Amino acid sequence: MLRTIDLRGTRPTTAGLLALVPRAATDVAAALDAARSIIDEVREHGESALLDQAERFDGVRPAGVRVPADELAASLDGLAPEIRAAALQTIERVRAASEAQVPAPQVTRLAPGAVVEQRWQPVARVGLYVPGGKAVYPSSVIMNVVPAQVAGVRSIALASPPQSEFGGRIHPTIAGIAALLGITEVYAMGGAGAIGAFAYGVEGIGLEPVQRVTGPGNVFVAAAKRVVQSVTGIDAEAGPTDILVIADDSADPDFVAADLVSQAEHDELAAAVLVTDSAGLAARVADRLEARVAATKHSARVREAIGGAQSALVLVDDLEQAADFANAFGPEHLEIQVRDVDATLARIENAGAIFVGPFSPVSLGDYAAGSNHVLPTGGQARHAAGLSAATFLRPQQVVRYDEPALREVAPVIAALSTEEDLPAHGEAVTARFEG
Repeated sequence: MLRTIDLRGTRPTTAGLLALVPRAATDVAAALDAARSIIDEVREHGESALLDQAERFDGVRPAGVRVPADELAASLDGLAPEIRAAALQTIERVRAASEAQVPAPQVTRLAPGAVVEQRWQPVARVGLYVPGGKAVYPSSVIMNVVPAQVAGVRSIALASPPQSEFGGRIHPTIAGIAALLGITEVYAMGGAGAIGAFAYGVEGIGLEPVQRVTGPGNVFVAAAKRVVQSVTGIDAEAGPTDILVIADDSADPDFVAADLVSQAEHDELAAAVLVTDSAGLAARVADRLEARVAATKHSARVREAIGGAQSALVLVDDLEQAADFANAFGPEHLEIQVRDVDATLARIENAGAIFVGPFSPVSLGDYAAGSNHVLPTGGQARHAAGLSAATFLRPQQVVRYDEPALREVAPVIAALSTEEDLPAHGEAVTARFEG
C-alpha cells in the first residue's frame, strides 16, 4: 500500500534528501490567476460577488454574508452538551499553552541614560478562516481564536463557507463555538473570496480590512493568501496535511498504522510517511495498515492518500539517518516512537509539532493537547512556525537616550555616516550640541 524508499547503504546529501522526499502534487502557483480573479470580483462588487461565489462554489446562496447575532446565539444554545464541554476543556488547555508563547517585555540598559526597550505589540484586527469542505472543524475555531485573544488582538472577524445542508448558513457547530468564544463578527464566506474580503474589506456589510489573515484551507485559499500578502499579513500557505512517524522495532505497529490512517482521512492528498530502521516493523505496520484502512469510515479516501506519491515507507540504516530525512521533509506533524526518544528528538530541527512516545498521537494535538493544530504543511516547517500567540504579535524596539548618552555615541554615528556618505545622519546628531 505504501510505496518504499530504501535509503539503506546510502548517505544522501541534504539536496539529495530534498529530491527524495514525497510530496503531494499541488501547485499553488497554478491557482494564482483564479484566486486573483475571485479577489478582484470581491473588491469590485463586494457582497454581491461573495453571494455569487457562494452559489458557484458552495452550491448555495446565503440570505446574507454577515451572520446575524441571533443566529450565533441560537447556535450556541444548540450545542450538544458533550461538544460544549469538550470545547471548553480544549479552550482552557489551548489558552494556557498560548499564554506561555507571549514574550515578556525586556529592557536593555547600554549605558547611563541609554535604554532600548523590547515590547511585543498585537495587531489590532485579524481575520480568521475556518474551512468547511470534507469535514466540519470546530477545533479550528478554537485554534485560531484563542491565540489571537491571548495576544491581545482587539478586533477579531471569523469566516467559514456557507453550507447547502444548512440553507446557506455556516455550520451551526462553527457558529456555536465562535459564540462560545465571544466572537460576534462572523461571515458566511469561503475560499479565495473570503481571504480577499478580509484583506480589502467589504464596505457594504461593515467588514473592515484586517492586518493579518490566518487559518487553513484548500489550494485556492493558499493562493489567495499569496495574492494578498503585500496588503495584509498571513500565517502560512496551508496545503494538505501530513504526518511523518520515526519508529524503531520497539514501536507498536498498530499504533503507528492507526496514526498514519488518522491523518490520511483528512484528504486524498494527505501525506502519511513512516521512517524506520527496522524492516520487521515496516512489514508489521504494512499488515496493520491493510486492516485499518479496510475498517475505517473513509476507507476510499484513506487508501488513495496512503497509496499516493506523497506517502511512503522509508527504510534507513539508523535513527540518525531517520532524523536527517525528517528534517528534509519538514513534517507538519512528527511522531517519535523509539526507545531513546531524547536522542532522536535532539537531532530534529524542522517540524511543525512533535509528538513523543506511544501515548502522544497526532490526534491528541488536533484537539486536546493544548498545542495548536494550525501548522506549516508541504515542507514549510523547514522555515516557518505553527500558529501561536506570537503570530499576532510584532516586536517593537523603543529607544530612550538622554543628552549625555547621545553625546557619548555621537563620534560613532559621525564616523559611520561619513563612511556611508550620508553626512546628514551625523549632522542630525551634532545639531543637538551646537551653540
